[in-house]
Amino acid sequence: MFSRFHISSLGLLCLLVCIGCAKQEVATSEATSATTESKIQDDTTAEANPMAEKNLSKATFGGGCYWCTEAVFQRLKGVDGIVSGFMGGQVVNPSYEAVCSGTTGHAECIQFDYDPSVIGFEELLEVFWKTHDPTTLNRQGADVGTQYRSVVFYHSDEQKETAEKYKQKLNEANAFGKPVVTEIAEASTFYAAKEGHQNYYNDNPSAGYCSFVIQPKVAKVEKVFADKLKSAAK
Repeated sequence: MFSRFHISSLGLLCLLVCIGCAKQEVATSEATSATTESKIQDDTTAEANPMAEKNLSKATFGGGCYWCTEAVFQRLKGVDGIVSGFMGGQVVNPSYEAVCSGTTGHAECIQFDYDPSVIGFEELLEVFWKTHDPTTLNRQGADVGTQYRSVVFYHSDEQKETAEKYKQKLNEANAFGKPVVTEIAEASTFYAAKEGHQNYYNDNPSAGYCSFVIQPKVAKVEKVFADKLKSAAK
């Protein structure tokens, strides 16, 4: 039920090149952009957030490169306003380059609103844990470093309890053949990544990283979670 994505040594070499090219291209583009990195605070008021009247809740997940995680959750009904960014570090307003150095303590993650009447937090956790490898510490495939750690940032005691119980259930069932090492930590300040990093898979479907790494995850979501997909994603 829980599958992993494997590639050959030659494929891995190609993948590393693709990753470097893709992220360097984005970084180069951003260096000449006037876009200012925005900061999203968890204490956004109802007045500042027109979505609040829909009784939405907030979720924040880190499952490796945020391009992958974003593409997965964009396809789920009841999920809205996904933003890729950084959380869990000790540096204020970190740059993408600083986070990539592994020195800021941040994890690449996505933050979004969801409608609990359409999709519950436990269902989101199921998708989260089934679409990345939560048994590799500070690593997802060729992406290595603390910034790529598996992490659930909870926004309430209820989310914390649900995540901890689910993780325990997975380990007791030996669901992955190895212990789940996903960090479960309290949500802190979330920093949005720059514009070029948002909606990356949808905007760059033919990019090497998208073809090698993201597409298999999207295909799995479309197959395994067909009942949870937005109409446009089916």
